[in-house]
Amino acid sequence: MNKQTLPLRVMGILNVTPDSFSDGGRHQSVDKAVDHAARMLDEGADILDIGGESTRPGSEAVATEEELQRVVPVLEAIKQRFDVCVSVDTTKPEVMRAAIGAGADMINDVLALQADGALAAVAGSNVEVCVMHMQGEPRTMQHEPRYDDVVCDVKAFLQRRVAACEAAGITRDRIWLDPGFGFGKSMRHNYQLLQRMQAFHELQLPLLVGMSRKSMIGHVTGRDVSERLPGSLAAATIAALKGARIIRVHDVKETVDAMRVVAATLEGEYL
Repeated sequence: MNKQTLPLRVMGILNVTPDSFSDGGRHQSVDKAVDHAARMLDEGADILDIGGESTRPGSEAVATEEELQRVVPVLEAIKQRFDVCVSVDTTKPEVMRAAIGAGADMINDVLALQADGALAAVAGSNVEVCVMHMQGEPRTMQHEPRYDDVVCDVKAFLQRRVAACEAAGITRDRIWLDPGFGFGKSMRHNYQLLQRMQAFHELQLPLLVGMSRKSMIGHVTGRDVSERLPGSLAAATIAALKGARIIRVHDVKETVDAMRVVAATLEGEYL
């Protein structure tokens, strides 16, 4: 990855979908997507995360060809214009391979490379990968999720997926972990994960977290999606203080400011 500008990396979300929960439809054309990418980079994003299929609760799957048409032209345009680390958020091996061929630096997979062919698609490259925990699938994941102990269960799942990655030839220095806030978790589960996030450090791999504007913020604050920035910043700050290293967000400028304060507190940066 490119040298980060912050000890904590801020990942700007670039959805090229018509139905994402927060910004669906805003950046569907290549020009609009590139303009938004430029804006997030100006605001201090270290990484851009392009997504061509919504994974919001209740969302339906997108055909592979349609996802390719959404993602690849935007990825190519961004890599041609900017020297920036780009992640592609996808579960499909065909999209992974096309994205890697177009210059993606990371694959961000909510299915943790469980789809047939996904491990091989990433293993045959040198890109990094983020494996995430999700109970169920986006269409059904919020239908009464249950765990014996959400932290222990999520940690055990991630440990199994890391082992699968290593067995496929993906070295540990390429792997990031995401506990999957909002993916098959109740409100209580989400806040238990945040409260006990240090437990994931036992896996000795860096953490990526995404809570920006999610229902776990709205549930506590009573705010609509467009009014969840303060709560999102609080959650991001807590996660960073508990050891997260990539914070995935919609609101880059404000999050970068918050992470600078965290970095100054933890490591004496910017003083």
